[in-house]
Parts: sequence; structure tokens; C-alpha cells
Amino acid sequence: MSGNRLIGGLIAMLMLITLLAACGQSTPATPAEPAAPAATTAPAEPAAPAAAPAAVTLQLKWVAQAQFAGYYAALEQGYYTAEGLNVTIRPGGPDIVPEQVVASGQAQFGINWLASLLATREQGVPLVNIAQIYTYAGMRQLSWKDTNITTPADLRGKNVAVWFGGNEYNLLATLAKYNLDKDNDLTLVQQPFDMNLLLNREVDSAAAMTYNELYQVLSAGHTIDELNIIDYNAEETAMPEDGIFVSADWLNADAANKDIAARFLRASIKGWEYCRDNVDACVDYVLKQDTGGVMTRDAQTWQMQEVNKLIWGDPVNTATRVGYMEPELFTRGAATALQFGVITQPADEAAYTHEIWNMATGN
Repeated sequence: MSGNRLIGGLIAMLMLITLLAACGQSTPATPAEPAAPAATTAPAEPAAPAAAPAAVTLQLKWVAQAQFAGYYAALEQGYYTAEGLNVTIRPGGPDIVPEQVVASGQAQFGINWLASLLATREQGVPLVNIAQIYTYAGMRQLSWKDTNITTPADLRGKNVAVWFGGNEYNLLATLAKYNLDKDNDLTLVQQPFDMNLLLNREVDSAAAMTYNELYQVLSAGHTIDELNIIDYNAEETAMPEDGIFVSADWLNADAANKDIAARFLRASIKGWEYCRDNVDACVDYVLKQDTGGVMTRDAQTWQMQEVNKLIWGDPVNTATRVGYMEPELFTRGAATALQFGVITQPADEAAYTHEIWNMATGN
């Protein structure tokens, strides 16, 4: 059949169907299968709103600076947010005691040295270290080369400046190791929070943190070669610095609080990892906190580099278990605290826990 004849046949068929429909007739249809009954389902419940982030506060030991850059990085990089946390970072200062702030419930997390934590615990305040961030101590004792203080034994008969209020215990432990009486064999001098006593040669030796006061001396026009430096890590008399602690009452009140603590620690460790690999960016984060215009980029860059050494080692070891309190480090620090009257009774191991670190890291 040609194409034209086929089309013509189709047209004729359509006309016949139309005519039959107009006369009220229809071609028989195959009976339709009965419709399936409508499914009976409960109305969908409205989606539950996303849980609000847990609001927590971190109280720092001192004013905002690169000493705490990892926490600012965790905030700026969104690590806390990703863990469902809304974190407020409170700077410290000379009149702020982080242990008191945490104990009073004004902050869930605090940063301070182990000696201060142990002293507060002995007063009946149930604080507990959940992470030891600094692997090495940053405190040193500086002197000029021409004073010939090459070992701690050479401090005999000298004027030695140190910060009091809990910061002197590294020095006291070292003096005892070398059989030096702090009251009779040398003169201890209360050191202000600067290096002017050493710079003006009003004392023979002065305390310094590698990430802060050492830079002050160097930025005053001096070099490392002009200095003798006593390293308390090498003397094995260093007290653990910059640990994260919480109230044991808060931690144990609810399993949710342990989860919050683990999430906080996991995000904080990520912040320190970021600062290990991105010094300049972390300096930027710290400088953003400088409302008084007193920081300099050079000083904070030095500080960031030195803090990385205290956390990761020098040279940097990326396998470092950041936050893990080594039991022998705690034992040595607690023994030093007992020996020099920071505490009057031996510290028990409940002063720290690995539980939150294990939860945070999966170890």
C-alpha cells in the first residue's frame, strides 16, 4: 500500500469513529481492572528542627596571643561549628584565675599549668585535666654570657628573677636538684611581666617563655649568642604547661557533657594541626583579637613558631599525640608540686583523665 492510500484510510477511519460518537455509540472497551484501594498512611510528621549548637566557653590563662592560636583557628576554620559547638573564647589577664572561672560555672573549659590545677584541687575544687596540649615546657632561665651562668649550679650567690604566684616551681625544683637553698644560697627577685630587670642588668638571671620574653630580649637588639639559657626540660624539672581542664562535677553530671568535651577537644586539636601547617593564617587570627593595637606581626609570628615547637617538638613530629597526658609527665609534675609546697598531700591520678582524649581521637 502506498503512503497516500494509507493516509487516506486512516482519515476515513477517524471520520467513522467521530460519526459513531456523535450518535451516542461507542466501541466496546476492555473492562478496567478495579482500582487498588488507597494506601492508608499516617500523615507525615513535620521534620524535627536541627539541634541548636551547644554553647560553651573557654577561659584562657592569659591575654589573646599566639600561645592560644589553635583555639582561635578552630573557631575561624569552623571546626567547632562542625562539631555542633558554639564556642566563646574569653581572654585572661593578671586578675583572672581560670580555675575559679571554671569552678564557678562561668566557663566549661580552662587553660592553665598543672601546678595551679593541683593546688586548686587540694582546696576541694574538683577540677580535672582532660588534655595536655603542650608536650614541652616553654619556661627558661636566661642570663648574659659574661655572667658565666652555664648550669643551674652557677646561680649560687646570684640575683635571680622569677615570676611568683605559681610560676616559680620549675626554678625551685632545679635549685633543689643542685642542692641550692632558695633562701640562703641566692637571692630571688620578684619579676614583673617584662624583661627590663635583665636588660638593665639589675639581676643576673631572669625567667622567660621561649615564645614571649625571649623574643623581647632579642627584639631589644640582642642575639641568642649573647645569652646562656637553662632549659628545664633538659633538667627534667619542667612542670606541664597549658593543659585543658574542666570541672569533674560538670563532666560527670551527664553523658552529653563528656560528648561535648570530646567534640571540643577534637576540634581544638584540628585547630592546632592547622596552625602547625599555616603559621601566617593563624597569626592573622590572633591579630584580629588585638583591640588595643599592642601586638606586632613579627612578635606573634615568632610566638606561633615557638609554640608549635612546644606542641609538636623541634623538629616538628606530626605523629605527636597532642593532648595526651603522659603518665610520667604527670607523676613528675605532681612530685615537684608536693616537694615545693604547691600541695601538701600527694596528688592522686584522678587529677587527669584519658577518657575524653580517647573519645576525641578514637584511641
